Amino acid sequence: MNQCFSSVWLREPRAAKSSTLSRAQIVRVAVQLLDAEGLEALSMRRLATRLGSGATSIYWHVATKDDLLELVLDEVYGGFTVLDVEETTWRNAASSFAYGMRQILLQHPWAINLVGKVPSIGPNAMRILSRLIRTFEHAGFRDIDQHYAASALMSYVAGVTAPEISWNAALDRSGLDSNEWNAAMQPTVRRAAADYPELVARYAEFSEMDVDTSRALNFEFGLTCLLDGLEARLNRSIPPPADPPAAPDARSGARGDGGTIGG
Repeated sequence: MNQCFSSVWLREPRAAKSSTLSRAQIVRVAVQLLDAEGLEALSMRRLATRLGSGATSIYWHVATKDDLLELVLDEVYGGFTVLDVEETTWRNAASSFAYGMRQILLQHPWAINLVGKVPSIGPNAMRILSRLIRTFEHAGFRDIDQHYAASALMSYVAGVTAPEISWNAALDRSGLDSNEWNAAMQPTVRRAAADYPELVARYAEFSEMDVDTSRALNFEFGLTCLLDGLEARLNRSIPPPADPPAAPDARSGARGDGGTIGG
């Protein structure tokens, strides 16, 4: 039997029973716990310990763990920013948003695992989507293309950042820094790519580059390609300006053409 869609954002928050605990405080401390220990460590009991309260007090404000996951994800969205498109170009606004989103996701690596898994319909998510759509509307995109452009931008950032987050987690488990890990992997990579000399050459080139620099360049390249593609689509969708009317032939007036003018 189908169940009705449920979301914490479809229910009014319950009034606080005391001034010692609020939903905002619970969410803030939950984010701190997630940043420190990851999604696997999140439980109402551990959260209550951090808050110095009982789990029952948490459940008064947040009914389920699923509700809590929606709340913490929207809290992360609250860190995203979109420049006022009235004060800059649409490309600058989109690029600034993309870099900011990447930075926030790297600061809260657990959040990428919630994107697409829990509803993103909280106030911060709605604010960001609205501002992005306004950005692309200002650029000249029409109707549903405004939403598609915003979705493409956010999907690009999430898609590129997700493997970077996984890589960082593997580094943490190894105890190596990124360049040490890269150096240790080179012999294995060369063996794996032995039948593809062009890949061996490319990996050798990457091995000489700082890993963080390589990641930044990779992100910039893909973002530029995306924005170039959006701009090309935009230019195709905007009709060219109409040709100005041709200037009258001076000689026609001299001949008296035009019926009533000049007789």
